[in-house]
Amino acid sequence: MKDLNLVPTFLWFLLLFPLHKAVANGVTPEETKQLRDEVREMFYHAFDGYMEHAFPLDELRPLSCEGEDTLGGYALTLIDSLDTLALLGDRERFTASVEWIGKNLQFDINKTVSIFETTIRVLGGLLSAHLIASDYATGMRIPSYDNELLDLAEDLARRLLPAFDTPTGIPFGSVNLMYGVDEHESKITSTAGGGTLTLEFGVLSRLTNDPIFEQVTKNAVRGLWARRSKLNLVGAHINVFTGEWTQKDAGIGTSIDSFYEYLLKAYLLFGDEEYLFIFQEAYSAAMHYLYNDPWYVEVNMDSAAIVWPLFNSLQAFWPGLQVLAGDIDPAIRTHTAFFSVWKRYGFTPEGFNLATLSVQHGQKSYPLRPELIESTYWLYKATRNPRYLDAGRDIVASLQYGARCPCGYCHISDVEFHKREDHMESFFLAETVKYLWLLFDLAVGPDNLVENGPYKYIFSTEGHLLPATPQISLLQEHCSYFGAYCNRDSLKEEPNASDKSADSQETNGSRVSEGWVRTRFPLDSSSFKASPVSGLIKGLCPGLTHEQKYGISYLASVDTPHEDNSAKQKDTVVQSQAIVVVSDQISNQSLSGDGNDNNVKESTERELESDPSQS
Repeated sequence: MKDLNLVPTFLWFLLLFPLHKAVANGVTPEETKQLRDEVREMFYHAFDGYMEHAFPLDELRPLSCEGEDTLGGYALTLIDSLDTLALLGDRERFTASVEWIGKNLQFDINKTVSIFETTIRVLGGLLSAHLIASDYATGMRIPSYDNELLDLAEDLARRLLPAFDTPTGIPFGSVNLMYGVDEHESKITSTAGGGTLTLEFGVLSRLTNDPIFEQVTKNAVRGLWARRSKLNLVGAHINVFTGEWTQKDAGIGTSIDSFYEYLLKAYLLFGDEEYLFIFQEAYSAAMHYLYNDPWYVEVNMDSAAIVWPLFNSLQAFWPGLQVLAGDIDPAIRTHTAFFSVWKRYGFTPEGFNLATLSVQHGQKSYPLRPELIESTYWLYKATRNPRYLDAGRDIVASLQYGARCPCGYCHISDVEFHKREDHMESFFLAETVKYLWLLFDLAVGPDNLVENGPYKYIFSTEGHLLPATPQISLLQEHCSYFGAYCNRDSLKEEPNASDKSADSQETNGSRVSEGWVRTRFPLDSSSFKASPVSGLIKGLCPGLTHEQKYGISYLASVDTPHEDNSAKQKDTVVQSQAIVVVSDQISNQSLSGDGNDNNVKESTERELESDPSQS
């Protein structure tokens, strides 16, 4: 990223980091235990306040000690809190909550809900709790539990599916749980709204053996990525029918943030290298065009011209994502810059202007967001540097003295004057206190499900625990190709299906009888050959690029000279060398090809040709 021609970087540090003059005393081991217990008490202060004064309404009004329905009217905060109860080892309340939800919750209601919020909060909360309650290995199995939460999750997801019925595959932003998409529903959605569904829907597919959920969300990601700019940047808002970008501001914060997050996490959880490839390209472009060490700005996705020299609070997840990607050094510097804003105000405002070094007008609130705390936890886990415990202590102090209310914790409507607002988002219990507790428990000597449990966990963007169990993560158990999940029931019925029948299935729009698109990417050559259903799985043409293999190459680049772009790409690739999750396995394989893969690529290119945003 070129110089912003704003305030020189060294002046930013002089102005923003007065805390270096008096570094906080290090957190002692005894204080760490006290902080962990204090955070636990914070959770129960808010959770008990919700259960006493708001349940079964969605969320708590912590000043007036009342409840309000904000999403769908189905005990949102309780669902969002389930895996935090399990993480804290509260078997009694976890069991009681799961049993109540299993008996009382239903989604056959005339409510129009956000696809994004319902997926990450409700669907994710149900799936995470199901995976804990149904598994002896977690230590929190409920003997009487009989998959009630999984059944609810499947019912909810099926009610969300009509939103994906668009020409681009990118879903509408909202859907009515009883009647589907309203005819007057807006056709504009955010990139994060369309691209942050893969983890929850993918897990559901693997648990129910129905690939439709995973496929529609993967198609949504492909639909967004196929419409990226020549710079490999995506905008903030898009028309789900025409594929035109209605807001071309590219950034890592508002409206885009978790699109990047779920690309990497979908690869880590599912092992699907298509997500890794897209992440590598998208991450390299972000670091090349958006990064002005240590800050990030928003630019026009086509020209890379700066449109917003702004730090917004949702960007604070990025250092944590960089830890997962293995890019630690820039994560450390960016976290230091972001935390300096917290130190200045006691909270991070929704927007902080990097040109004026002041709170952005109209963006003065702090709605108890977890992103900075999330990154603090990940950086401490990666470095064990005690300064992140110091940061955690400062955050606890700010929340306790600035946001604590009679029945919970309040939004801060103005970070400069610490004005309180009578609202508490459910994610305060799902994420904010969860990451704080994990930070201090890790320092004490962890004794929890995440650090010492039977599985490695991926956190959803709502902080829900998704375990890398064999059923979820080992594609080879069920199929030998990337990007899909085998329907084992149909395979059992016809285990020796002939190549002829398979070809006839694929010729008909590359769909199987259940009506879902199959992608045919072998996991490795040995499993491909050993597969008992190899007649149903076709290979890839040797010599194709990753983009061509996956049918997601940028079409306009065919008619555009590459000289300048390739030079930029070289710089970008160098910056991405720190990513440790890269695998060249797929490129080293010798794979057989067939014409249907070319058909997939041609179909995607025809769709791009008809997309005015690419002209």
